[in-house]
Amino acid sequence: MAKNYYDLLGVDKKADKDVIKKAFYKLAAKHHPDKGGDESKFKEVNEAYQVLSDEGKRKEYDMYGQTFSGAGSNAGGRSQHQSGGPFGGFGSQGFDGVNIDFDDLGDIFGDMFGGGFGGFGRQERRGRDISMDIEISFKESIFGAARNVVINKTSKCVTCKGSGGKEASGKVSCAKCNGQGRMYETKRTFMGAMQTVKNCDDCDATGQVYKEKCSDCKGQGVKHGRSEINIDVPAGINDGEMIKILEQGEAIKAGTSGDMFVKIRVARDKVWSRSGYDLIAEHKIKLSDALLGFTHTVESLDGPIEISLAGGVSIDEVVRVANRGVPNRNNRSRGDALIKLNIELPKKLSKEAKKLVQDLQAEGI
Repeated sequence: MAKNYYDLLGVDKKADKDVIKKAFYKLAAKHHPDKGGDESKFKEVNEAYQVLSDEGKRKEYDMYGQTFSGAGSNAGGRSQHQSGGPFGGFGSQGFDGVNIDFDDLGDIFGDMFGGGFGGFGRQERRGRDISMDIEISFKESIFGAARNVVINKTSKCVTCKGSGGKEASGKVSCAKCNGQGRMYETKRTFMGAMQTVKNCDDCDATGQVYKEKCSDCKGQGVKHGRSEINIDVPAGINDGEMIKILEQGEAIKAGTSGDMFVKIRVARDKVWSRSGYDLIAEHKIKLSDALLGFTHTVESLDGPIEISLAGGVSIDEVVRVANRGVPNRNNRSRGDALIKLNIELPKKLSKEAKKLVQDLQAEGI
């Protein structure tokens, strides 16, 4: 029984070319073997499309139920097809006669082949990201810091600003791709001969090149060398946090530079530590100060803090000093400084001191 091409594509006999094309693209994406589809179904769908998309073949099919122009499975010999499309040139062991306008197909096969058919909906090229670690002091982590580092990396050529050519020389059509910006390449695959398209490397898919190359980078648009990078460490950063510096990674010609990621290592402070937005320190006081009261000065990370307490200090009592802690980047406030008081007990007492303590003990103190 002759195949019903209209039923294969799921379209009405009066459907126009656009409806037929859309139906084919949808079914081709569904049944393509690379996506786990049915190869025989894919061939049938393609056979139907080759006939119904051609005005002459469609007229023959509508009149006789077959074509006599060398297309379709009932035709004698191999199908004739154009070679310009990305699927043109499939051998008899592949999908013979497949001829797709890939510019219209767009994202469907772009997704199927993972971007293997470059040049359609040109994706922005991007350089490699780089990373490094730097160590800062505890104080710098609280109040912020600036660092200048020198590293070896590939950067945009300063002379030509990454274009690779002398701007004053003007541009001409690219000889390699004949000004098309695309290069066609035929490869043998398990499906037969497949013609793919990729961006031209010489003109970076623009179709034009400068008449003269940049004398500094020799037309590469990038240069490898030492680069100085400024790193602004924000106030209140934590140990292990990452700073992202946009477009300070590796550069590539006619594309965006990668990013630089800086991991912060915070050195420990001898006195201070942090808990959230609070700074914490310990301060030793004498037993007599605890009993009678005291006024002491504690050196903080940003200046002295004066503590004045009356007698009767408890063991491990904590003094809270407002707004002397870690800056909050979100609301510009600061946490508090928490100073834990450690009472130093004497290891030895004089006879007089011992007598006074015994008197206090006798009084229940």
